[in-house]
Amino acid sequence: MPLGDSYSYSPTVGGGSGATYVTSGEGRITGVRIWELSGNYIRGFQLRYEYGWTPVIGTNSGDESEMTLFDDEAIIQISGKYTSSYIYSLVFVTSRGRSFQVGQPTGSSFNFYPTHDGAELRLLSGRQNGQGITSIGAHWGAFYSNSTH
Repeated sequence: MPLGDSYSYSPTVGGGSGATYVTSGEGRITGVRIWELSGNYIRGFQLRYEYGWTPVIGTNSGDESEMTLFDDEAIIQISGKYTSSYIYSLVFVTSRGRSFQVGQPTGSSFNFYPTHDGAELRLLSGRQNGQGITSIGAHWGAFYSNSTH
């Protein structure tokens, strides 16, 4: 199946001030780490691809939370809350029905998910201003492994 047949994009939400970011890594996403300003907005995050963490997006100060995915588990939905200034909450839902929630229920709601069966979160993009995440969007695609296990 060509990549275009299994790729979709959930457009960014949030005010979008600051510098752009795009996560990237080799292999599947296997972990998520998020920093929150206590009782306030999302300050920063990292994704782990296989065994390596991306650089911190935003800042790694505040309350830290982390979720490790199981083998063959994938992120299949992201929802949360945002204002014109910052992303206030993020909820990651996995293919095993687990969820990882960080942040405060403040602002407008969003819900991201792939449009194709078998697709999973491949990367996140948006903007950050050094104090927090100001916008976020999700890129979805099928993961094809060269291994036969």
